[in-house]
Amino acid sequence: MSILASSLSRIKPSPTIAVTAKARELKAAGKDVIGLGAGEPDFDTPDNIKEAAINAIRNGQTKYTDVGGTPELRQAIVGKFKRENNLDYTPDQIIVGTGGKQVLYNALMATMNEGDEVLIPAPYWVSYPDMVLLAGGEPAFVEAGPNQGFKLSPEALDKAITPKTKWLILNSPSNPTGAAYSREELAALGEVLKKHEHVWIMTDDMYEHLVYGGFEYTTIAEVCPDLYDRTLTVNGVSKAYAMTGWRIGYAGGPVELIKAMNKIQSQSTSNPSSVSQAAAVEALTGPNDYIAERNAVFQDRRDLVVRMLNEAVGLHCPTPEGAFYVYPSCAGCIGKTTPDGKKITNDTDFVTYLLESAGVATVQGEAFGLTPHFRISYATSTEALTEACTRIQKACAALK
Repeated sequence: MSILASSLSRIKPSPTIAVTAKARELKAAGKDVIGLGAGEPDFDTPDNIKEAAINAIRNGQTKYTDVGGTPELRQAIVGKFKRENNLDYTPDQIIVGTGGKQVLYNALMATMNEGDEVLIPAPYWVSYPDMVLLAGGEPAFVEAGPNQGFKLSPEALDKAITPKTKWLILNSPSNPTGAAYSREELAALGEVLKKHEHVWIMTDDMYEHLVYGGFEYTTIAEVCPDLYDRTLTVNGVSKAYAMTGWRIGYAGGPVELIKAMNKIQSQSTSNPSSVSQAAAVEALTGPNDYIAERNAVFQDRRDLVVRMLNEAVGLHCPTPEGAFYVYPSCAGCIGKTTPDGKKITNDTDFVTYLLESAGVATVQGEAFGLTPHFRISYATSTEALTEACTRIQKACAALK
């Protein structure tokens, strides 16, 4: 008899983490591999944030904190939501977790009952469905394909909602596509959601500050105040502030929900790192001119990758509004044969071919729920991206 829980059979390990680990393993073995799988900025954490953490250590801020975050950080988050999103929260409406992933997980664990469904637009971040399954719910996928700009349409949303629907997860800008919802698009979705009062909205706004070309970011609770009381607005410091390893995410929402999430957290991890919380206060309240400077670099990289991939035989790459991912179609390569005589039958075969023949690590679209595509992270050096895209062009040209 196995000691393992039966619930584990419902989920799988994170494919994006697996690709990153595989690339690291090949590099350690001496292989020339360019890893484009990791969803983390190559920029370092800004010095003022580092200094805030060092000062916190020196000042003895190394003890347990309140489970849901220090008063200072929760107040800083209240200020951030008001200043940047025109959302009014009080500190008891805020929770801080060990990364955005834990905050999302806490919310699902605190709310899901057997048979509850969570609507997830596809393509989606790989962890959403598995977190829903672990929480005892059922993921329900709604296709948001390239013809819709990788965004959920109001018609598709309305059709997908059932009496079992408890949550809709909205991720904007999106991982894996970089697609971001405009104010008008969110308002249209909001009109549908107003009709279905039993549906709650979970917004993953982690890439909020990573938008390009004059795109104006907004979040649904700001656009649709009528939905404020059943929206959990999730964010964090990982991406915009290059703080992935510090593990700080947060959310604002109704007091009853936040209390329930705190209860889950109190019996799992308890408080996030006290030092990381001090660093996050500085991130949210200190100078942040570097965001615009780094965004200019990201936009240049995006444009480079989109151009070079669209020059590759069999690939088509839309231009995303935000984040640091592109999600090109490899439909034109399916059915072709590699120089070694292997047939490309799906996007998993395609990314395997890129890794083995070109030394470029990407992630197959199957992992994100929409094929035949693959995800590239352009959060790496321009030199590495140029070389990687050149290799991809050559690999595509070599297919027969």
